[in-house]
Amino acid sequence: MIINTIILLFIGFAGGLIVGCGFVAFLTVLGIVPRLTQLTKTYNKIYQYEWSIVLGTIFGDWVGLQDTTFSISSLFLVPIGLFCGVFVGMLAAALTEVVNVIPILTKRIGVEGHLIIALMAIVFGKVFGSLFHWIYFVDR
Repeated sequence: MIINTIILLFIGFAGGLIVGCGFVAFLTVLGIVPRLTQLTKTYNKIYQYEWSIVLGTIFGDWVGLQDTTFSISSLFLVPIGLFCGVFVGMLAAALTEVVNVIPILTKRIGVEGHLIIALMAIVFGKVFGSLFHWIYFVDR
């Protein structure tokens, strides 16, 4: 019984190390944080970005492993959801900026001169899809 626990502990720790190393490699190789600071012109806050990613990841992992429920007012859910959405949106924008996804996409589908229309379609699609998800599926 103890040997099974030790083996499972070792496998879980090794899996966590692999996922963590992959996440760090993803952020480092693509230069997400430096590019984000460059786009927002907040070079002096690069350490705050890095620490917020580290602490957010640790907190998110801890909450995910626990059977945690938060009993907070709906008034607090709006800013929390807004901050989460801004974080994911900025990270996705930095990623697409680094790998030039959108210019390549517009070139492939033949709408090179209409890049702003393609960007707005993506933005509005994400916003309406998120609103539909939260209004229709959450708390049903």
